[in-house]
Amino acid sequence: MEENAEIVQPGEFLVPEFDSGDNQNNQTSEISELSKKGYQLLKDNDMQGAKKAFESILEIEENNNYALVGLGDTERKQNNFTTAISYYNKCLSFFPTNNYALFGLADCFKALNQYPKAIDIWQKYLEHDEKNITVITRVADAYRKIHDFKKSRDLYLKVLELEQDNAYALIGLGHLNYDFKEYKEALYYWTRVYEINHDNPDIRVLTAIGNCHRKLKSFDKGTRYFEKALESDEKNFYALFGLADCYRGMNQQFKSIEYWNRILDIDPNNKVILTRAGDAYRTTGNYDKAREYYNKALNIDFDIYAAIGLALLCKGEGNYEEAATRFNRLINNDPKNSRLYVDLADCYISMNRKQDAITLLEDFVKLDNRNPAVRNMLERLTR
Repeated sequence: MEENAEIVQPGEFLVPEFDSGDNQNNQTSEISELSKKGYQLLKDNDMQGAKKAFESILEIEENNNYALVGLGDTERKQNNFTTAISYYNKCLSFFPTNNYALFGLADCFKALNQYPKAIDIWQKYLEHDEKNITVITRVADAYRKIHDFKKSRDLYLKVLELEQDNAYALIGLGHLNYDFKEYKEALYYWTRVYEINHDNPDIRVLTAIGNCHRKLKSFDKGTRYFEKALESDEKNFYALFGLADCYRGMNQQFKSIEYWNRILDIDPNNKVILTRAGDAYRTTGNYDKAREYYNKALNIDFDIYAAIGLALLCKGEGNYEEAATRFNRLINNDPKNSRLYVDLADCYISMNRKQDAITLLEDFVKLDNRNPAVRNMLERLTR
């Protein structure tokens, strides 16, 4: 959903009508046939055949704009963006207003994450076709990528003025607001897309709506959309993750475990999910399973949350010495992590080492005196 639909290949519109008769017209007729052939081969993914057809045109007419755009499209389709740019630029040096060269050139810069350059080229295109919805949406997308909220929003809204229910503009507005943490607004636009295509919803729209509800903590509403997404694809990662996280948010850890494990059936070495599942098992009191999952995660690569989980298991089992040792070790590696100080201080209190807890928290306050969790705990201990 991050990208617009593929643009129509320019060559489908670049087959001119020619008169026949003299030698010159015979040449233009041959160019027309080669152009048709080249774009058909390009459509069929025969890159070498397409390239050969377009190069044959240049043998007949040097610097032919159809051939140069065709060669640019051929290279762009193979992700050879730098080479494609050289063809488009060559075409534009002879035909500065060629819209197809401008379109292809802008798409190359977009693919190279050079969004300001892409915007400049698309703006030139719009000078000749100011109501081209596809191009306006492209420019709005590019402004979104460079975090220019106002220009991006204004252009998406311009598209909606031209076409009230344009899906790409609605989806773009959803992403724009989501990126800026305006979750209610994102939900509004994505819900409009869902309502328009209610009978055949895009799974990406369903998971996007679900994610808005996750962010807004309306977890029960989020589950409906994630479940609907699973009806289309029972192995969709985002739907499975969303459901697991929603049930975690509703403190229904037993249900979240089901979905964490469904992800692990597909991706057994995902250490983030192993840690999440470990947390769920720990919360439900299944310490053996939790330890198994945390250790699996750590065997893949170090994970701070899995390491914290093992320390919390020790703490939950009343093994405060071991828990304190683990938290101290983690603090040495991550001295600004406030959570570690709070958990270690709690271990010290359980071990009747109140002064050690106070000293520990005071040390953290020297690093960061604004952390509310640490300050509140310290105030309770020093009353």
